[in-house]
Amino acid sequence: MFKAIHPIVLPGRARTRSFIRFTLFFVTLWLLVGALSSALAQSASQITSARVWPSQDYTRVTLETQAPVQYTVLSLKDPERLVLDLEGVDITAVLTGLAEKISADDPYIKGMRVGRYKPGVARVVFDLKSEVRPQAFTLAPVGDYGHRLVLDLYPMVPNDPLIAFLDKIQAERAAQAAPVPPVAAGPAASPPAARPAPKRPPVERLIIIAIDAGHGGEDPGARGRGGTYEKNVTLAIAQKLKARIDQEPNMRAFLTRDADYYIPLHMRVAKARRVNADLFVSIHADAFIRPHARGSSVFALSESGASSAAAGWLAKRENDADLIGGVNLDVRDPYLKQTLLDLSQTATINDSLKLARAVLAEIGGINTLHKPHVEQAGFAVLKAPDIPSILVETAFISNPDEEKRLKSNAYQEKMAEAVFIGIRNYFSKNPPLSRDRLAQNQ
Repeated sequence: MFKAIHPIVLPGRARTRSFIRFTLFFVTLWLLVGALSSALAQSASQITSARVWPSQDYTRVTLETQAPVQYTVLSLKDPERLVLDLEGVDITAVLTGLAEKISADDPYIKGMRVGRYKPGVARVVFDLKSEVRPQAFTLAPVGDYGHRLVLDLYPMVPNDPLIAFLDKIQAERAAQAAPVPPVAAGPAASPPAARPAPKRPPVERLIIIAIDAGHGGEDPGARGRGGTYEKNVTLAIAQKLKARIDQEPNMRAFLTRDADYYIPLHMRVAKARRVNADLFVSIHADAFIRPHARGSSVFALSESGASSAAAGWLAKRENDADLIGGVNLDVRDPYLKQTLLDLSQTATINDSLKLARAVLAEIGGINTLHKPHVEQAGFAVLKAPDIPSILVETAFISNPDEEKRLKSNAYQEKMAEAVFIGIRNYFSKNPPLSRDRLAQNQ
């Protein structure tokens, strides 16, 4: 005979304790999974910073996140709009606040609005002033930046630096040639004698100096302990140097950038070549890990290795600016091959060294020299094969005393004047060739 098997029944108190432990285990597990999922979702969907950099060359919009963002870009017409869809991104004050950063004088963006396109997708709409050619790309974390989504808005017809430069020269000369209005005389005054408007002497050979303010926009360059950004110092000195050069009847200066935005290194060289520049001068402010380093320096391109370990380190740091400033590597730039032709242009490098020595001699009169001689290294921004090019480190922004000087308007003026005198001294011994098409066009 088979015996009936009865189920084992726990006492009521034991059954209750087992149920409570089971419930607590799953509740704890559920809370942990929920917290982890929430943390991951938050890190993948939060815009930590939003910036906009307007310029005539292009306007850049940068969205910084803690994790990569999937996106889609769409152009719409009637009226002109640009749509940026962001997957898994929350609509926060950082994102909506980007609208307040768009200035009225932005060449390409009229306004911006944000909304929820569909669950999980935030839509950013840019109202445009004209049709644009957008480029969107992502950048991996570098320096102080996390993941970045970059949206560049280029004009459909790229701005020609040569035409813009010629237009400025023509406007300037038209203003100089305008007659001086007569001064109204009182009833007792005798009629004023007519005096011809002062004229500058005729210019047979217009010397063009390309001035490159280092860094800009997304790339702040070095930062002093007092919070001074290198990109602001370089632009201020470059603008003062341009103003000084433009006072000369036979010289004009061209700025590779005239505001706070970034230009890739090879495009700076391409711009200088496009305006047929006779010289290229790149303005920077040095930095070192220790605050005691000080002094000004002048560099030229090297055909081989760097003249010192410090020069090589500096060249690498400056060449890495494209990683920080942000360059779209998916676009093949037509200027690249044209610019970096034959880097073994011995004659051009020899002229660069002459220019560098002339400038170094002058800036040594307003600041301590970090090295008493010109140094050489493989700076990408000096690689124009047919333009003598130098890089001027105006002082160490990492040195507290020199940082204060770099912020000083008086020091900036002195540095600009010293560089100008060095340029003028160079041309007194090395007159330019009569090949300037700009002078012929004028």
